[in-house]
Amino acid sequence: MYAVIKTGGKQYRVVAGEKIKVEQIAADVGQEITIDQVLAVGDGADLKVGTPLVAGASVTAKVVAHGRHDKVRIFKMRRRKHYQKHGGHRQNYTELEIGAVSA
Repeated sequence: MYAVIKTGGKQYRVVAGEKIKVEQIAADVGQEITIDQVLAVGDGADLKVGTPLVAGASVTAKVVAHGRHDKVRIFKMRRRKHYQKHGGHRQNYTELEIGAVSA
């Protein structure tokens, strides 16, 4: 059984037992969280799609770790104008281990 969840403005297809990295969630490491924004639930050929959410569906997950992604280099330049700008960005994330998908 799998589910399509929405968290942090993004959508993820999750299956019980897998680990995913999502936008940072304010939760402690080891804490169980429940994600109730489930957009779709599938089981083999059977698929329930919500409008926009599936009623009564939820996904439980355990917070494994918090961290930061690799640096994204930002370089801006205007040719012939003597303009160069360097920058970087590291986005925070929370790693979740999906426990159970309930429909």
